[in-house]
Amino acid sequence: MKPKILTTLPGYTRAAFIADLAAGVTVAMVAIPLSLAIAIASGADPGTGLVTAIVAGFLISALGGSRVQIGGPTGAFIVVVYGVIAEHGYDGLVLATFMGGIILLLAGWLRAGRLIALVPEAVINGFTIGIAIIIATSQVKDLLGLAMDQVPADFVEKLPALWAARGSLNPASLAIGLGTMAGIIALRRAFPRMPGLIVAVAVASALVAVAGLPVDSIASRFGALPDQLPAPALPDLGYQRMVTLLPSALVIAFLAGVESLLSAIVADRMIGGRHRPNAELVAQGAANLGSALFGGLPATGAIARTATNVGAGGRTPVAGIVHALVILIVMLMAAPLAGYLAMPALAGLLILTAWNMSEPHRWPEYMRARRSDRALMLLTLVLTVLTDLALAIGVGVGIGLALRLYRRNVPPADWTPPER
Repeated sequence: MKPKILTTLPGYTRAAFIADLAAGVTVAMVAIPLSLAIAIASGADPGTGLVTAIVAGFLISALGGSRVQIGGPTGAFIVVVYGVIAEHGYDGLVLATFMGGIILLLAGWLRAGRLIALVPEAVINGFTIGIAIIIATSQVKDLLGLAMDQVPADFVEKLPALWAARGSLNPASLAIGLGTMAGIIALRRAFPRMPGLIVAVAVASALVAVAGLPVDSIASRFGALPDQLPAPALPDLGYQRMVTLLPSALVIAFLAGVESLLSAIVADRMIGGRHRPNAELVAQGAANLGSALFGGLPATGAIARTATNVGAGGRTPVAGIVHALVILIVMLMAAPLAGYLAMPALAGLLILTAWNMSEPHRWPEYMRARRSDRALMLLTLVLTVLTDLALAIGVGVGIGLALRLYRRNVPPADWTPPER
């Protein structure tokens, strides 16, 4: 469970530091608007996204088992976080995140990192696409600038509510949102090494401010962003409250563990490396404990930001540490500027993030899979969207393991019907 940073620092060169420094700054520019948007979509204060990226991002890189993993708040948690806040309040989320961190620490110490192989890929694909659908639909209100006090959390109730509010569509909001999405795609294709995401969001937000367009910004809706880290504090560790929040903590730990290890596997393929899964779980546990102590959100390894780090030249955990420190500097020195970011621009960013999460390039591959795998993926997807993520994961993993045993032709156990 030795952190990768202890392996990479011996023989660390000036050239390697310059490469990590450039990569860390690049990733930070991508992470800032994403962290703000994810916090807002989760029903939390936008500043908590920055706090999470700083504290959890630093700990995941400093203690993790991957050379290039970048950690912070991710889209996969939006559904869980939104539900926990709605039912138990933000203090309940902080406690669930703290408990999730303890569970991940235990999992790492018990060397459970290899158990990721037991989670069926169809289940992972199903709930990832389901989460992407929920994220995209949650951003329709801000993309269109609809006049709605509250968007229903339930998917079945959300669609009719959005349709009922269609008459309040704000053309300026729609233009800013679509323009941001087009800008991100164009810049990503033309300049893949440049943080086009922050450029597109910043240009769209500047246009809103300069032209005085009737479009919401972070500051107009939520007030000023924090310009310093909050003081650390333990959550309320009451026994009854911990029992109530245990299911949410288990889901947070499961998602953080699965997504971080999947991200580390993707990173290994990109750099030809090999991560340490148990060290990675310990780092995720420490990161979620740290985030909770500072009032942040659940965190995990982020595949998109990790890929950005690799593409920008990052090759050691120093890049991830630089990324966290750059976000801290921005919070301390430029928080008012971040408040000008336009809500439709962030909505467009999250809709693109959801689209990328669903991995559309792999859909033909899914359609060629076994019929049972397609059915399992569809079941997990539907349960994720229409019911509860914990139920979707539990049912999906249970059926997936049963299918795996069936395919191995396990002989049935001896059993004699009892005489009645």
